[in-house]
Amino acid sequence: MAESFDAMNDAHRAFIEAQQMFFVASAPLSADGHVNVSPKGLDTLRILDANRVAYLDLTGSGNETSSHVRENGRVTIMFCAFTGAPNVLRLYGTGRVVLPGDPAWDALRCRFGDYPGVRQVFDIDVHRVQTSCGYAVPNYDYVEQRDTLIRWTNAKAKDGIENYWREKNSRTIDGAPTPLGDLLSG
Repeated sequence: MAESFDAMNDAHRAFIEAQQMFFVASAPLSADGHVNVSPKGLDTLRILDANRVAYLDLTGSGNETSSHVRENGRVTIMFCAFTGAPNVLRLYGTGRVVLPGDPAWDALRCRFGDYPGVRQVFDIDVHRVQTSCGYAVPNYDYVEQRDTLIRWTNAKAKDGIENYWREKNSRTIDGAPTPLGDLLSG
């Protein structure tokens, strides 16, 4: 059922590009730290080559992945087929947080649309691609992307989104600092 690959092939790429959402998982090295899994939507993921992806990270209620990736690099992205043939595809990799001012920022940021509340870009080197059956994943009908985050961010921007980032995105739920928090306090 499960198959592993060293790189993404054309079928993997087509499957990834057809999905309307993906999930990002990361964890700190600490045994008592929290594992984090975040759903991502909108048009925020790009396949850069057979072993590299990037995703645009928008403002959220937490910022766990950035701290985990800075600490240990480990990150997994998962895609599920909610329509059509069952399939689950995971990208296992090592990530890097790219913030405004980083030499790689402009080259990565320009690959994505103009969304409000962009915090950072995750640049991920993929070392393993795994597919599995997904037989237990239910079928869902895609209706549309929500615009709630965009509307919320636009409203929050009037008071300064940076204030929200300082309050909610500067530390993880385990109290670890985030790269964005460091940027804002520096």
